[in-house]
Amino acid sequence: MGKIILVTGPARSGKSEWAETLAMQSGKTVVYVATATDNPDDQEWHQRILEHQERRPQDWITLSVPVELSATLADAKPHTCLLVDSLGTWVANLLEEDESSWENIVAELLETVDLVAADMLFVAEEVGWGVVPAYPLGRAFRDRLGSLVRQLAALSHTVYLVTAGHILNLSVLGSPLPIRGEGEVMSQDS
Repeated sequence: MGKIILVTGPARSGKSEWAETLAMQSGKTVVYVATATDNPDDQEWHQRILEHQERRPQDWITLSVPVELSATLADAKPHTCLLVDSLGTWVANLLEEDESSWENIVAELLETVDLVAADMLFVAEEVGWGVVPAYPLGRAFRDRLGSLVRQLAALSHTVYLVTAGHILNLSVLGSPLPIRGEGEVMSQDS
């Protein structure tokens, strides 16, 4: 199994830049897994994508993967470092899935992550630090992404929080909550 690193934080905090730095430091072939799709009619979105593209080294391989993340990860070679940016966009791309389908998609992703031999860096937005969204789709997005990030963090070797341009290694500074399942409380090490 490869190394799993989660980098989370609010918008424009520097989380993608930190994940890119970690990918460069890996010494492996970097495969950038972009979950966003460009929309030339949305100039602000297009500009954000261009900023990300311009920061990437020329020798990185870029894959556009708006939906099929599990299959892409499963195909990864052991000598690579996959940088998935971002889980929030991936969740948004699948927001129309019903709850049962979504749960199956997440279960497949987490099972795949646990088996992949390549190193993986995941960038995820922190949501839910403000008011509860007033509309159902906003609440579904917040809840799905928050739950996914928490589950992925439980599998990760290192979890970073990047906020205001500062990096905190939560794996060193914090302690994970106990994992609850099947009616019993288990520790992270169980």
